[in-house]
Amino acid sequence: MPTTCVIGLQWGDEAKARVLDVLSADADCVARSQGGNNAGHTVVIGSEKFVLHLVPTGILRPQVLAVIGNGVVVDPEFLMDEVSELRRRGVEVGENLVLSDRAHLVMPYHRLFDGLAERQRGKGKIGTTMKGVGPCYADKAARTGVRVAELYQPDLFRERLQTTLAEKNALLRGLYNEPELQSQPIYDEYIEYAEKLRPFVRNSQELLLELLDGGKHILLEGAQGTLLDIDHGTYPFVTSSNASVYGAMSGAGLPPHRIDRVVGVMKAYTTRVGAGPFPTELSDDVGARLREVGNEFGATTGRPRRCGWLDLVACRYTTRLNGVDSIALTKLDILSGLQTVKVCRGYRVDGDVVDVFPSGLAGLESAEPVYEELPGWSVELGQVRQASDLPGEAQHYVRYVEDALGVPITMVCVGPERDQAILREKR
Repeated sequence: MPTTCVIGLQWGDEAKARVLDVLSADADCVARSQGGNNAGHTVVIGSEKFVLHLVPTGILRPQVLAVIGNGVVVDPEFLMDEVSELRRRGVEVGENLVLSDRAHLVMPYHRLFDGLAERQRGKGKIGTTMKGVGPCYADKAARTGVRVAELYQPDLFRERLQTTLAEKNALLRGLYNEPELQSQPIYDEYIEYAEKLRPFVRNSQELLLELLDGGKHILLEGAQGTLLDIDHGTYPFVTSSNASVYGAMSGAGLPPHRIDRVVGVMKAYTTRVGAGPFPTELSDDVGARLREVGNEFGATTGRPRRCGWLDLVACRYTTRLNGVDSIALTKLDILSGLQTVKVCRGYRVDGDVVDVFPSGLAGLESAEPVYEELPGWSVELGQVRQASDLPGEAQHYVRYVEDALGVPITMVCVGPERDQAILREKR
C-alpha cells in the first residue's frame, strides 16, 4: 500500500483536513509531521464540526492510528485539553494515538517570548499566533530544546531547564525589562504532564517503518502551506518549520523512497493570514464576499483571512517544488454567483511579465498580477456529486487550472462535508 503525503500549496488554510479525512477512509495511519498548535485543521462530519490543532485528523476514523511525529512541537497542556475535548465528544482516544518521544516540547517561556518578540517588532510584526511555536523551533535549532523523552529523565530535565532559564532570564531582564522565571514551578508542571502523556509516548519512527514493512497505508499530514515554508516560502513572513514535502519526510522520520504519492491541496482562490506579500489580494467587494461566503476566519486565531484570486504563478512554483502527483481543489463552491472569475497567469515586475515566482521579498511585493478572465457560474454546487454534473463553466475552470499546472486534479470539493468531495479520473 502507498504512503501518501498531503501538502498545502498556498499560504495554508487550503482545507487539507477535509481532504485528509476523505483519504483516511482507506488508510491505516495518519501521521502529523510538523507545526504545532498554531495550525487548525477543520473536519465536518454531518452536523459535527471538529477543529484539531495537534491531534492528527485520523483520530476521527476508528480504524486509523493517529501519530504525532518527531517534527511536531507539542504544548502538553494544549494536547491534553484537546484529548479531553475529543473524549467528551465521544471520540475514542487511547492506544490509537501515538506521540513521538523525539518531539520537542513547547515550554511556558516559549509562549512568553513569542508575545514579547512580536510586541518588540512593532509595525514589522510577522503575524505569529503567539503559541510559542517559533521560539520552540528556535531552541530546537540552537540545541537547547526539551524533547518528550527527557521528561522521563528527571535529573537531565532539571539540569536542562535550569541552564536554559539562566539564558532566558538574562533576556527577560536586559532586553524586555520583564521579571525572571523560576525553574521549580515549570519542572513540577512538566513532570506532571509526563505521567499524563506516558500512555501515548512511543518511538514513532520505528513504528511507522514497521507499519510500512507490513504493507500498511500511511497518510502524512502537513500543516500550514508551502508558501509558509521556512526555506521555500515568502521569508521572513513564514512559519518556523518546513511546511512542504521535505518537512513531511523529516518530521515523520521516513526515508524519501518510502513516499509513493504527493497530493497537493489548493483552494479555488487564495487566502493568507497575517502580514506578508500577497499579489492577488482583493481589497474590494469581491474580496469581502470571498471572506464572508467562504467563512475565511482562522481556525486557531479567529483572525479574518486576506482573500484574493487564484495565483497560478505561486501554485506552479509549489507544485513543482513538492513534486505533486495530483491536486485536490477545494472550495470551488465559494466561486458560485460570480459573473467572471479571474486567474493570475503571470506577474508584471519592473515592466516585464514573468511566470516564475520571485525568490526575493522586494520582487514579490512589487509584482502586479496579470489576469485572465474566465466565465463564472450561478449554480450552487453543494449538491453536486459527479464531476460531469458540474456546470460547464465550473468544469472549464477546473480543466484550465489543471492544464496550467500540468498536474491532474483528482478531487474537487464543493463543501466541507465528507460526501461533498468529488473524485475525478486522470485525463
